[in-house]
Amino acid sequence: MVYQLTAIITCKDEENNIRECIESVLGIADEVLIADSGSTDRTLAIIEEEGGCRVIEREYINSGSLKNWAIPQATHEWVFVIDADERVTPRLAAEIEDMLAGEPSHDGYWVNRDNYFLGHPARFGGFRNDNVIRLFRRDLGRYKGETDHCEVAITTNRIGFLKGTLQHFSYWSYDQYMRKFHRYTTYQAQVWAESGKSPSFLKLAFNGPFRFVRDYFFKLGFLDGKVGLQVCMLSAFYSFMKQARLWELQEGIPEPQLEADREQRKAA
Repeated sequence: MVYQLTAIITCKDEENNIRECIESVLGIADEVLIADSGSTDRTLAIIEEEGGCRVIEREYINSGSLKNWAIPQATHEWVFVIDADERVTPRLAAEIEDMLAGEPSHDGYWVNRDNYFLGHPARFGGFRNDNVIRLFRRDLGRYKGETDHCEVAITTNRIGFLKGTLQHFSYWSYDQYMRKFHRYTTYQAQVWAESGKSPSFLKLAFNGPFRFVRDYFFKLGFLDGKVGLQVCMLSAFYSFMKQARLWELQEGIPEPQLEADREQRKAA
């Protein structure tokens, strides 16, 4: 039996990525389902130019929530979930095609992911290559936790491994990095605040330095040269800022009021 596959692509304002992402899945997907969360750039126009894609739209809450909303809308029993900044390599595509041409022995599959920073491979440290579950039976897999960084849970726990790799071009520029940095740190602080978690002096003081030492020395980030140094410094700052934003939320520091607002209140 040959199983058909739906590729689910999640995106928002990905005009620099979406075309190559779509083209990387065309060889394996019988359906390309794109879950867009409010793109305002040329993303939707490029999708239309590519043709043959089905677009569904919803407001962005977090990555896990968006994907869990999209998965049941796939037409086919098997789905491959991919972000717009990722690419299916030819080897991975061939492996998926061969597997679906027979009888898959598992209900979900781990995929090796090669991470890139500013176009350079990050093989060690905080951004080092990792494994993600992206290929699974539509009705047996859902993202657990519904956050920006969560993993698929397969209800049967029958999970195998694929040898091919997924390329992840997570950051093309520092501007792009800082936009995501702001979103992720703010969201994590809000989650912690809602659960009653409080920042401590020790975490504010040592989370960042500890992360740098761990990633740069113990996880061998220094082997990536200048890229490794930048990645490990950024990861350390990320760890610090999550705690700092939590402190900011709990302090309830009011934003300065604009002069126009003051005048408006006086007039009222």
